[in-house]
Amino acid sequence: MLEKLTPAAMPAPFARYSHAVVVPAGTRMLFCSGQLGLAPDGVIPEAVEAQADLCFAAIGHMLAAAGMDMGDIVRINAFVTDRAHMAGYMASRDRHVASPPPASTLMIVSGFTRPEFKVEVEVVAARAG
Repeated sequence: MLEKLTPAAMPAPFARYSHAVVVPAGTRMLFCSGQLGLAPDGVIPEAVEAQADLCFAAIGHMLAAAGMDMGDIVRINAFVTDRAHMAGYMASRDRHVASPPPASTLMIVSGFTRPEFKVEVEVVAARAG
C-alpha cells in the first residue's frame, strides 16, 4: 500500500498534492515519458486545460497498458510555458488524480519542441505486486 504524506509539522501544500509518497519495497513501478497535448488526429488544442487533458489521457493509456490506473500515480512533474497556464493545468490535474493526491511539481519553462505546446506532463506510478 502506498502511503501519501502531508506531515502536520509542515505547511499545507499550496494546491492538491501530497508532500511525499512512500513506495514500499517490491512494488512494481512505471515511469512515463513526458506527454504533450497532442490529440490522436494530430490536433493541438489552443487551451492549456484541453492540452493537459490530452496529456492525462495519454498517461491513462500507458497506465492501463501496465495494469495500473490514475490512483497508482505517486509523482507528477509538469511543465507549463507561462504562469498564466498554471490554473488551466491544475484544473485538469485535479480532475484526473485520485485522493489523496500524489506528490507533484509544476515548473515554468521557456518552451517545447513546437511553440503550440503549452504543457507537458510526466508521471511515476507504482502498484504492489
